[in-house]
Amino acid sequence: MTSNLQRKPFGTRGKVHEITPQSAGWRYVGFSLYRLRAGDTASEVAGDREVILVMVEGKASLTGAGKDWGVLGERMSVFEKTPPHCLYLPNGTDWHATAETDCVIAVCSAPGKGRHEARRIGPDGISLTERGKGTNTRYINNIAMENEDYCDSLLVTEVFTPAGHWSSYPSHRHDEDDFPRITYLEETYYHRLNPADGFGIQRVYTDDLQLNETIAVADGDVVLVPRGHHPCGAPYGFEMYYLNVMAGPLRKWRFVPAPEVEWVMERDAK
Repeated sequence: MTSNLQRKPFGTRGKVHEITPQSAGWRYVGFSLYRLRAGDTASEVAGDREVILVMVEGKASLTGAGKDWGVLGERMSVFEKTPPHCLYLPNGTDWHATAETDCVIAVCSAPGKGRHEARRIGPDGISLTERGKGTNTRYINNIAMENEDYCDSLLVTEVFTPAGHWSSYPSHRHDEDDFPRITYLEETYYHRLNPADGFGIQRVYTDDLQLNETIAVADGDVVLVPRGHHPCGAPYGFEMYYLNVMAGPLRKWRFVPAPEVEWVMERDAK
């Protein structure tokens, strides 16, 4: 049985994911995904939400916020691990994409406050960085984390987890609005797998286990993290990619580790 935190693509062409605060049962994060063939188009009006368009794969001509941004995108497979081409658009704007090649476009959104101008993000300035130790090693492309002052609400990053490794681990949560100890951030995970016919594991659980779900994710699935800890595992033979979108009342990422793994975090910090 599919978890209510797991969202399968509802098609193979055009818009295949649409997660809104209303459909997710939360307040901040939105995530949509388009799978386009060459020549296909897509467009949206941002309304009261800011948007980061991420060219996950392929190339598209993009206009947005009254400007022609040209052709964005370079990698044809996300597992090339090259930096992504992205576009930030503030609330009150719209965008239009025409696929130059087959492409995958992620639409990350959160409440906008009109404090930032439209801009390209990446590939310049995004470099693949290593995090973790041993089989907890993974590789990060930070698109718009808090050190990048591009956005009002959005935090967006890509993570590549080698086969047989863990990620979003040691388990941690960011589900309380108590800065600087912890921040409240809703989160989506858009998963890809290589080879694509494999599976990954994501657990979402609270300390009291009132929420305790272990999800087998397939290539193209989205997992919602409304609260609790949310580690991921990539089986031997299959590498995992995910695109994270986070947002909450404060654009800061502060988390608390799960009690049972706090010693791992302390040990690895030495």
